[in-house]
Amino acid sequence: MKIVSSEFVKSSKDVNLCPQENIPEYAFIGRSNVGKSSLINKLTNKKKLAKISGTPGKTQLINHFVINQEVKPWYLVDLPGYGFAKAPKSEKTKWMGFIRRYMTSRENLVCVFVLVDSRHSPQRVDLEFMEWLAIKSIPFIIVFTKGDKLSNPKLVKSIASYKKKMLLSWEFLPQTFVTSAESGSGVTELLAYIEQLNIDFRTHK
Repeated sequence: MKIVSSEFVKSSKDVNLCPQENIPEYAFIGRSNVGKSSLINKLTNKKKLAKISGTPGKTQLINHFVINQEVKPWYLVDLPGYGFAKAPKSEKTKWMGFIRRYMTSRENLVCVFVLVDSRHSPQRVDLEFMEWLAIKSIPFIIVFTKGDKLSNPKLVKSIASYKKKMLLSWEFLPQTFVTSAESGSGVTELLAYIEQLNIDFRTHK
């Protein structure tokens, strides 16, 4: 897929205020500081489409961007990060409730991209969130970020270790991608995956 345009549509503080559900939608989410905004900017080839902040937990709204508006449009959605330790518990609870209402309400939500830092072992908050997605039958994939931060042997070992630990409690794993917002690795594969899902969405609509 070639992205020819990417534009901000709106930020919503409630799912009822989100844009009309008439085109396929893909949500990006992950723990604070996982590199979500950087990856979104790399995917769209726009350095400042998604705001990058040095303060984890900056994104607190549902941010919709329309991709390829004049061709075969789809929504890319930037969701609030979760798991930021310094955020008050009340805020974290509020954010997760906010996110869950969005994911269980949007009929055009095709897939959730759960971003995970490739350098880290499985974190409880990630595993619990993915388990919730599975229970709710919400399609998702795992996107390992910051693949350029490790040498290739260490990256391969880290991903394999992550999957091995997950398989202790999961019968099978969702599809996974390894990406780097710096080098752009994995971006082409990710966009090709979205393109195929778009075709499936429009075929069965």
